[in-house]
Amino acid sequence: MPTMNDILILLPEFYLVAAACLLLLLDAFMKPEQRPVLHWLAIAVLAVAMYMVIGAAPPVPLSAFHGMFLRDGVATILKVFALLTTILVFVYSRPYLRDRKLFIGEFYTLMIFAVIGVMLLVSAGSLVTVYLGLELLSLSSYALVALNRDAPLPSEAAMKYFVLGALASGMLLYGMSMVYGASGMGGQATLDLAQLQHVMGYTKAPTLLLFGLVFMVVGISFKLGVAPFHMWIPDVYQGAPTPITTFIASASKLAAFGMAYRLLAGGMADVAHQWQLMLAVLAVLSLAIGNLVAIVQTNLKRMLAYSTISHMGYLLLGLAAAGPEGYSAAMFYAISYALMSTASFGVILALARAGFECEEIDDLRGLNQRSPWLAFLMLLVMVSLAGVPPMFGFFAKLLVLQAAIHAGMMWLAIVGAVFAIIGLYYYLRVVKVMYFDKPAEGSELRLQSDGSVRMVLSLNALGLLALGFYWGPLIAWCRSAFAG
Repeated sequence: MPTMNDILILLPEFYLVAAACLLLLLDAFMKPEQRPVLHWLAIAVLAVAMYMVIGAAPPVPLSAFHGMFLRDGVATILKVFALLTTILVFVYSRPYLRDRKLFIGEFYTLMIFAVIGVMLLVSAGSLVTVYLGLELLSLSSYALVALNRDAPLPSEAAMKYFVLGALASGMLLYGMSMVYGASGMGGQATLDLAQLQHVMGYTKAPTLLLFGLVFMVVGISFKLGVAPFHMWIPDVYQGAPTPITTFIASASKLAAFGMAYRLLAGGMADVAHQWQLMLAVLAVLSLAIGNLVAIVQTNLKRMLAYSTISHMGYLLLGLAAAGPEGYSAAMFYAISYALMSTASFGVILALARAGFECEEIDDLRGLNQRSPWLAFLMLLVMVSLAGVPPMFGFFAKLLVLQAAIHAGMMWLAIVGAVFAIIGLYYYLRVVKVMYFDKPAEGSELRLQSDGSVRMVLSLNALGLLALGFYWGPLIAWCRSAFAG
């Protein structure tokens, strides 16, 4: 039976479950003209949840349900930014959903359930909690990708995402079962990640343990979207409605980092020398495939999809360092990428309208002549994604490269630096199209009239510049989560 202490530790998650159910009931009795109320209620629900997470952050790590759920600095930081990016998605998506008659309650409730999955995943203290959080996030995401049932691309993308996601989940579960079995050979079988840390010291089946580790790394790689397990990323990014793509590119990447940290650093720390090499190889493949294939893309969402693959390669540089410095740098990178991706897709949403998706790079031709401010915001996002100083993205790349060097992987840092230069090409091509190309004849640009979208998007993009000058407190917060 859960104790009062267990309930208090999980209070933000319980609150979100109750709020999502309430929103679902309200939606059933609301008239179509009352939808805006649901929109602002959903934003308020997430804002209150973020306040609860920050306000009740414990000074020391706590656990609930016999260690299955952890509440520590890592979980607090990832939850705060997952909730923040989801709020940004809600704000940016309103005009898009309204124009396409997708302004329905299912969008908000499914998104909140996906966020609950993220929160469970980053607080997992057991293999069972990892899988529960992952499936809650994944199943909600599959449904969200197929939200626009009348269009062929979203349904196709959802099917690909579901099939490949089910395959990856099966591999992850298979790996977990092997690790559980290995823990029972020579000792007491356990699902607890803290106890699994020392399983290599007593298990009589080290080969089985390492075999399970390989399958777990495959599952993690799929959720991060790193090569060669990236097949779903371009199709899902292009096919899903843009608000859903924004969520998958931001909050779900924070969840994937949390899962990787809990499983590898929390449960497989004893065999770190084994998974370090695996992550290093995956990082090189992701940097190469992501950057080189992005160069030839003409579709903006597909270009950003391959860009995601390369960015997850940089995140793996930090994880492969296998130490507090590497973990904090990887978390900092995950946060920076989440904020950059929400801003990039936010510009696409601000330009999209009924009958026009703004998905091709050529759709941005001459944007500076038609909307100088929006072009400037997109410029900030592109140079930050490219890692140009003094933008936020530059310092994120710098920290993971430093972590790799300090961990004795100079070769990996050199590979990362080389591909950072190659990646400049496709980001600067977007800038060139906006500022130096003329608009296509007969093209007409109509910006979204929603003032909240323009204001929040401006804060999001300008925040990337501000954080480039004042990133110290954020990295200090990340480092404090891994201290000791």
